[in-house]
Amino acid sequence: MTIDLNLLLRAYAAGYFPMSDARDDPDIYWVEPKKRAIFPLDGIHISKSLAKVIRQDRFRVTTDTAFTEVIALCAEEAEDRTGTWINAQIEQAFISLHQLGHAHSVECWRDGDDGARLVGGLYGLSLGGAFFGESMFSRATDASKVALIWLAARLRMGGYSLLDCQFMTDHLRTLGAVEMDQAEYLKKLAAALAPPLAPGNGLVINGSEKNRPESNDDGQVSVVASSSAGGSASSSPAAPCWSALDGFLGAALLGSSDLGATVSSSPGKLILHSFIQTS
Repeated sequence: MTIDLNLLLRAYAAGYFPMSDARDDPDIYWVEPKKRAIFPLDGIHISKSLAKVIRQDRFRVTTDTAFTEVIALCAEEAEDRTGTWINAQIEQAFISLHQLGHAHSVECWRDGDDGARLVGGLYGLSLGGAFFGESMFSRATDASKVALIWLAARLRMGGYSLLDCQFMTDHLRTLGAVEMDQAEYLKKLAAALAPPLAPGNGLVINGSEKNRPESNDDGQVSVVASSSAGGSASSSPAAPCWSALDGFLGAALLGSSDLGATVSSSPGKLILHSFIQTS
């Protein structure tokens, strides 16, 4: 069984997400939690010890360079996780969404004499001004935390308004996650989906309640408004942009911005400073 990508996008836009009971279970079911956990992008908690790890660039952080590896590692059993809800259908659906530009990963690497090793990361779905964090993994202390902070910096810089993390855990709570009922979450989700999506994502949303997924001739999945909806993407406010952080880091590291000259050429220091710049 394969998951229809149009159905998957509609589900996320309505507050649902898919899960399975086991890695080898062929079935999925749709989840709408009574309580939903999110990260307020202006309320991320970065401890002094975590800030030190980020500032010292103990991990080399990349984006969208190893998506299939990240989702595979998220689905693996680990010491703190004996099972997984990511079955083959969910994995393949997200790989397809990644290929279409809708799903993204953040990777943490540790460089050594034997080459670079992927030691942490996360993946999720980008839709409008919302990012739905699906899963993360860590094979080194603080690796998943660093990936999450880099993700939050990317979303803040790109103008996103919602970082969904589905269920609350003690790990997420220490980083600033908060819990709310589904009704409040749906209001935040609707607000996050109201602006148009960035052109690079291949999606357009104008806030109509009649939004429906469609598939273009080239196979690109789009969420477009019905003809009865007013307004257009060209006249709407600037759309959230997944790649905005890349330009920020590139300019700063090349010394072509005041921020780069003020802070340093350390990517980690720039990430920490971005939380001040975009507050």
